[in-house]
Amino acid sequence: MAQSASRGCGTAGPETGRIRRALAAAAPWAWPLLALSVLVRVGATLSGGSLGRLLDLHVYVDGAATTFSGNLYGFVLQDGADGAALPFTYPPFAAVLFYPLHLIPFTVLGVAWQVLSVAALYAVVRIALRMALGDGADAPHIRTAAVLWTLIGMWLEPMRVTINFGQINIFLVLLVMVAVQSRRSWCAGLLVGIAAGIKLTPAVTGLYFLARRRWAAAAWSAVAFAATVAVSFALIGDETRRYFEDLLGDADRIGPVGAPINQSLRGALSRIAGHDLGDHWIVVGAIVVFAVLCFVAWRALGRDDRLGTLILVQLLGLLASPISWNHHWVWVLPLIIWLVHGSVSSLPGARVLAVVWTAVMLVGVSSVLLNPRTAAGEVIGGSAAEVVLGTVDVALTVVTVAWAAWAARRRRVSPAPAD
Repeated sequence: MAQSASRGCGTAGPETGRIRRALAAAAPWAWPLLALSVLVRVGATLSGGSLGRLLDLHVYVDGAATTFSGNLYGFVLQDGADGAALPFTYPPFAAVLFYPLHLIPFTVLGVAWQVLSVAALYAVVRIALRMALGDGADAPHIRTAAVLWTLIGMWLEPMRVTINFGQINIFLVLLVMVAVQSRRSWCAGLLVGIAAGIKLTPAVTGLYFLARRRWAAAAWSAVAFAATVAVSFALIGDETRRYFEDLLGDADRIGPVGAPINQSLRGALSRIAGHDLGDHWIVVGAIVVFAVLCFVAWRALGRDDRLGTLILVQLLGLLASPISWNHHWVWVLPLIIWLVHGSVSSLPGARVLAVVWTAVMLVGVSSVLLNPRTAAGEVIGGSAAEVVLGTVDVALTVVTVAWAAWAARRRRVSPAPAD
């Protein structure tokens, strides 16, 4: 831990001094700027503009209100603006958990949801910095950096879309990060199991526990997830059975696999092929190759890099999942923080990758490519450039993991400098 922290902090020098002085100068303005950004976001919601439609939160609330009606998975929210039909696609435990939300006035809930999302994002940033820097994360200039990272982060595409639609992704990432920080196996497993019970994607964190030989935490996460299923069966047995027997794995019900906002390997390869490849051997083979690449990068980074290895597991989950909407990519912010502050920050190319990731996510390439035709899953249209741009998150992820495997291994095998 100390070794990782010292690498992440970097050595003292003119550049470090300049950064600290710049952060000290920004300190009085950091929190007011963040508060102003939150006010802009909430104002967009109250004005009813496109930034504040909170469609997914509507699905949570209106769908969960039908939890005990016997037709939870028959619920569909009709989006009058785009004409889209949005079903409730989450596990039944999520519906049980969300059920009380329909008792809260939606305007109050929507404002609170956005404010709490930004608060959760700040907590994610603080934990990421602590995982990267150890006790150095408590330094005043790093605390200021945490506020500024939150300010930048809420305007990156994954967080921006998550907040726009009232999604739950930031809260789930926070649950996972709190879990992996916990030394109590039962607590770590409980948090991951509950997160997976709400939305299946956090279940990939079990691989992190297994790879770090936290057997008890992995077992507790499985037990906790099983408990969420058992609770669901006890309360809404028919709907629970329908979800796990009929609906689980039906990617088409979640949305068009070929839409550019689906930044998974299956989505990217399907857009290149011009149709949904499903479980074609090309997709399966690509996932296997990427998993091997992640394993090589993990070995190169070493067990002491807890943030880097956690990010590798989450990137594997994003690319292996049939559907990884752009708002699922909240892990990009911890990734950028790792590149800037983590154990790899001094390696050649780390800052370039951090800048590229930030630029791509500020632009929101997958959102730019979205239109009524591409949203329906049709091919991104005729131009090779459009197809290439439609794979940007996936391609950049592969490049980043390959770079981590190469750069970290090169550091490990480099001879020590002569005295």
